[in-house]
Amino acid sequence: MQAEADNMYCASCGKSEVDDIKLKKCNDCGLVRYCGVKCQREHRSEHKSTCKKRAAELRDEKFFKQPESCHLGDCPIC
Repeated sequence: MQAEADNMYCASCGKSEVDDIKLKKCNDCGLVRYCGVKCQREHRSEHKSTCKKRAAELRDEKFFKQPESCHLGDCPIC
């Protein structure tokens, strides 16, 4: 999945990122990039299911991440 995030082209129209075009990552999953809101809206139907799955994975990773200083025997959530 990291390879997808590194792609420097719009997922909808295919424009490359150059000096005058700054691509923005999908806010929820970060897997794809878009040159603008129009392209993001046009590509949404194709991207929606993948995005939801990856966004859920990211939320789980963040929620269940062990703290830096682990208290031996303590619950990491409490």
